[in-house]
Amino acid sequence: MLSKLKNRKVAAILAFAGTLMPIAGLHKFYLGQPWWGLLYVLLSWTPIPRVASAIEGFWYLSQDSDEFDRNFNLELGSASFSPTIPNPPAAVETTNVSAIADALRELDDLRQDGLISEYEFEQKRRQLLDRIV
Repeated sequence: MLSKLKNRKVAAILAFAGTLMPIAGLHKFYLGQPWWGLLYVLLSWTPIPRVASAIEGFWYLSQDSDEFDRNFNLELGSASFSPTIPNPPAAVETTNVSAIADALRELDDLRQDGLISEYEFEQKRRQLLDRIV
């Protein structure tokens, strides 16, 4: 499921289902955020994940397709987000590390200028760093 494009309507349905079901967080697993999903499951006995799921369901629906892709489908190449970095081979080359470092600097500049949120910055930063390891 991690290699397929994520659909914002499916994510929203799973998020809203988390407000009604005894266990919340399925949308986090669907979106490739298993640690957040596990946290939602562990906190399912409280109202916190249900409220968060409802808010996120509305957030997913309020985004247009491009914004959703930038947030959740970036690593699959479907987003128009810049900077783009080619997938590195098994042995990471120094030029790829340099390109990723430059992309991280650009990303930080966008965050500091207020063009992307802290959440978007952290998501994209993690995706870029995952390409090094």
